[in-house]
Amino acid sequence: MQDIFIFGGGAWGLALAYAFSQKNHVFVLSRRKLDLQQYSSNALHNHKKPCQLDYNEFITCYEKATNPLCVIAIASAFLRTFIQQANFLESVRHNMQILVASKGIEQESGAFVNQILAPYFQEHNVCYLAGPSFAKEVMAGLPCALVLHSSNEELSKRYAACFPDFIKTYVQNDVIGAEIAGAYKNVIAIAGGICDGLELGNNAKASLLSRGLVEMARFGAFFGAKQETFLGLSGSGDLFLTSNSTMSRNYRVGFGLAKNKSLAQILDELGEVAEGVYSAKSIVQISKKHNLYTPIAFEVQAILEGGAVSVGLKNLLANKQKKS
Repeated sequence: MQDIFIFGGGAWGLALAYAFSQKNHVFVLSRRKLDLQQYSSNALHNHKKPCQLDYNEFITCYEKATNPLCVIAIASAFLRTFIQQANFLESVRHNMQILVASKGIEQESGAFVNQILAPYFQEHNVCYLAGPSFAKEVMAGLPCALVLHSSNEELSKRYAACFPDFIKTYVQNDVIGAEIAGAYKNVIAIAGGICDGLELGNNAKASLLSRGLVEMARFGAFFGAKQETFLGLSGSGDLFLTSNSTMSRNYRVGFGLAKNKSLAQILDELGEVAEGVYSAKSIVQISKKHNLYTPIAFEVQAILEGGAVSVGLKNLLANKQKKS
């Protein structure tokens, strides 16, 4: 039985709280009031229901715990602000062990999540979660497989041991590859939603996703990511899941755009963060800076900025010789 503190009460944070609560005592820290009654009604295992803490209660509980573990499940768009304002972590953050479940690339700065966290936490105390995993299915106890990436293999193994039996875990050490795959697949998922919304068929969808995988792997290679990361769960697995289901917020953004809805209307209907909307802009900024070839990301960003969906599609399908 391990004490695990989860920062973030969104859908993914609560799904992880449910998963970890099968074997551990879980605390969820969130500014909003959470309804945790659902945990007592799901009888997958005889587990202890997670409890909510406010930030003022954190240190008291954390210091009573033996070798506590922490999980950050806050949308990357708001991660830096959270860390900067988290004064309640000041006395313990240098020794905190953290699993990062946030995905995305920060707007304007183009910073990856590990770069956002670097000034505040020790690198050997941090690992990163990747792989195909819808929160709703995790909450239902349906099987999936995830990857923990870190320079500290022992830390990843410690977190891996905390996961329930319905989640198979792998341990790898390509942090930057996992981050880029986790951010980039959301952008391709928007394109996938557009493709289905326009009813372009299976041939077009297969072409889009395969070229999307090549594009994100090429982007990752520039930053030293391992190519095998993009062929596994962290890359292709997450990409295929997110780009093919209405359970994906990013897919629904693309589908809505294809149906001539405004981005503002789509996001209002979602009521949650769609990371790809932020990551697309960051990827385009980085690509321009380093002269990287990322055509799908460019067209997705143009559409998000108000460009015509049909024009973006025409640009992608133009029969021009391009590097593979």
